[in-house]
Amino acid sequence: MNLIRVFDLLPHSDANFRRDDVIAGKVAGVWVKYSTADFKEISDNVSRGLIALNIHPGEKVAIMSANRPEWNFCDFGIMQTGAAQVPMHPTLAENDIRFILKDAEVKILFVSGKELADKVQGCCGELGVKIYCFDKTDGIPHWLEVVELGKKNSHIDLESYKQKIQPDDLLTLIYTSGTTGTPKGVMLTHDNLMSNVKASSVLYPESYKKALSFLPLSHIFERMVIYMYFYLGISVYYAESMDTIVADINDVKPDGFTTVPRLLEKVYDRIVAKGAELTGIKKKIFYWALDLGLRYELDGKNGVWYEMQLSLARKLVFKKWREALGGNIQAIVSGGAALQLRLAKVFWAAGIPVLEGYGLTETSPVIAVNGLKKGQVAFSSVGKPLKDVIVKIADDGEIMCKGPNVMKGYYNRPDLSEEVIDKDGFFHTGDIGNLSPEGFLCITDRKKEIFKTAGGKYVAPQVVENKFKESLLIEQVLVIGENRKFPSALIVPAAQALEEWCSRHNIPWTGIDNAIKNGEVIAKFQQEISHYNENFGHWEQIKKFRLLPKEWTIDNGEMTPKLSLKRKVILEKNKDIIEDIYASASNPQ
Repeated sequence: MNLIRVFDLLPHSDANFRRDDVIAGKVAGVWVKYSTADFKEISDNVSRGLIALNIHPGEKVAIMSANRPEWNFCDFGIMQTGAAQVPMHPTLAENDIRFILKDAEVKILFVSGKELADKVQGCCGELGVKIYCFDKTDGIPHWLEVVELGKKNSHIDLESYKQKIQPDDLLTLIYTSGTTGTPKGVMLTHDNLMSNVKASSVLYPESYKKALSFLPLSHIFERMVIYMYFYLGISVYYAESMDTIVADINDVKPDGFTTVPRLLEKVYDRIVAKGAELTGIKKKIFYWALDLGLRYELDGKNGVWYEMQLSLARKLVFKKWREALGGNIQAIVSGGAALQLRLAKVFWAAGIPVLEGYGLTETSPVIAVNGLKKGQVAFSSVGKPLKDVIVKIADDGEIMCKGPNVMKGYYNRPDLSEEVIDKDGFFHTGDIGNLSPEGFLCITDRKKEIFKTAGGKYVAPQVVENKFKESLLIEQVLVIGENRKFPSALIVPAAQALEEWCSRHNIPWTGIDNAIKNGEVIAKFQQEISHYNENFGHWEQIKKFRLLPKEWTIDNGEMTPKLSLKRKVILEKNKDIIEDIYASASNPQ
């Protein structure tokens, strides 16, 4: 079978991996499983239903929901009509929802339930977007109405629609944060995704048969991985929620899953906390094994004596780590942010390989990823580039790549497309790195100021900063949070405005140094933060902040002659304050 379009995965799966649980989701605590035949039948009926609703090739249909089988049924249903799917994250701010629906000219939006339906109803009403709910919701059409409409229109020749769709046709339009404050629509084709699916799939062992999924399908990383699972005949089980991941892992006992480093940090912290509660010889054995794990090197480089000790540690201690993750883990793939070296070492030592990879939405997404076999993995790297993906390093250290995974461009923005894809077809990632003599790609810095939190979420700091500077009380602000749990901010108050505010509220003014320590002043700034946070998705919102008494100036080297903030300088000067922000768990400031 010639797999050249993503929906070709359905007949491929039916022909080669017929099973009763190709995909499963939890409803009221009970797993609901769908067979390969179910998947194809439901998706085909969604396609016919959309056609009956006058959805035409090239038009856009959006999905805004947490992971669940309905997401996939509608995804395949949309793509088989020749329409493009627009995934929207459930936590998007209202202004971004409105922009995406309008820019993409979305015709229909599938949402998970009442809460999201209420959130989008105003925008959809203004723009004439039809809403369907996955959950039964009063006053909103249920998604099964589309399925039933498809059944009633069984005469529609779906194959004739599919035959007209080419590998280079638009599959999906994914909006990412931009430095200008408006999201950019990344245009990815069937060929983009299928090239990534095929090239990534060679890293998975044949014995890998069941996966748990909890990273959002609205992001290209998990979505491509799910397509790859279908390609390999791996059953997909969706975690009920982020709060039930551990329980779901122990229930499903998967061969692996994809994750972001933050989750692995939580697992590690929880294990170490339990180890600290042990007493006597058990505690000593635990810390001996932990120390051993933190010194782990690949391919037996620590020597025979170390490997003998590690074998014992795996039986006494690390076996329980594996059991805590269901007992069957063959590989965990980590992406979205940098993986701490200590985490990589200790999980590999425990017999739980963590494969770090790298990519962007614009590259469908994988550019490079580590593998399981000798020569395929190196710590502190993101692996070797995928087959057919050419990576080169520019003179300034920027990572560039070229291959079938690179996007068509940004929707309605040829100007932005030309900025990132050069005349030779190389995509400029905005990241700084190098290639080792063995061919492993290492990320060393970020050329762009957009950063990722530890959860893998992009944050455009200038957009947030510009919004917060609308406050009369804020003179300067620097948003931080690279590879941290959440964004925070360093804030320099507008001294004169703050003095006037203090006067109005009968707070004695004895200078800015004392004012920023005053509880009422701190509470006022928290109020300002909360107000401006409403303009952003939850992952972009400022969770903590510190007030600083002195303005950043050109003379002190903190600003350029153009009055741009020198971020690295400010971060270095305030590194102790920043560490205190993230060390503190209770202080809201």
